[in-house]
Amino acid sequence: MTNKSFIYYDLNKQIKSTDISLIFEGWSGEDERITVLSPHDDDALLGAGYLLLAAISEGCEPYVLIFCDGRGGYSNIEEKDRIVSIRREESTNAYEKIGIKKENIIRFDYPDFSLKPNIGWVLPEGKEGTTIRTIKTLREIKPTRLLIPNEYRENMDHEALSYIGTYDGPQVGDPILADVGRPSRIKGFLKYSVWGDFSPEDALLAGRDPALRGNVAIKAGREVEEKIIQALKEFKSQERIIDQLIKKRSERIVNGSYIEVYLKFNPRPSIEYDGYKKKILEIDRKS
Repeated sequence: MTNKSFIYYDLNKQIKSTDISLIFEGWSGEDERITVLSPHDDDALLGAGYLLLAAISEGCEPYVLIFCDGRGGYSNIEEKDRIVSIRREESTNAYEKIGIKKENIIRFDYPDFSLKPNIGWVLPEGKEGTTIRTIKTLREIKPTRLLIPNEYRENMDHEALSYIGTYDGPQVGDPILADVGRPSRIKGFLKYSVWGDFSPEDALLAGRDPALRGNVAIKAGREVEEKIIQALKEFKSQERIIDQLIKKRSERIVNGSYIEVYLKFNPRPSIEYDGYKKKILEIDRKS
């Protein structure tokens, strides 16, 4: 698999390229470091698998940060007390199968369905929340690109981690929290979908068809999709759930290839005053 195995699309500009810089502006090859924030162990693979493989083909070393421990994913009551350790082994095998090193899989081990109440620095009961740990870890990794999960009506943990990535991500490069590692700026942010569609906000603001809620995409051959499927099959404890999602992936086929859609976004859009000034001057001229 080479970097020519992927075609990148900008749906706003309606252009395509075999150059990953179409999605990641200013791409600098092996100096880049992609990090995927994954609510549960299989989410990054399900939603961002193509981009992980594309990054590896570019000589990049990806990281996957898994925030929840997977305790809610037991389909058999007999596995309830062992599901966390089972999934830990399965996910390690799955990500290693696509070329991600074991040491680049970092686990935060928050309980499933419980990430949202852990958001913040100091929680009401005095316990430390996600903020410091997230910023510290990201400053150690020094990612140049951050992929975060879609928050729009997928799952409460997905929503929580999208919030964490959107707000803590930019703070990784801020001159704050001086004892929590050296600031390191993240150059680009993408949202990935595990199974749900994105919010229509970006499409409406960009004047795009609201049915096209993602704004960038990757097209890849069958061999790329097959590599992801084989990795997903390592999650044997999740077979009942993942089988449904694998069947859903057949909807990605276009002319014999497969697509994966993302939402490129700015987590800190600054206010632009030109339009306001123009409108105020128009009102002033009338009076």
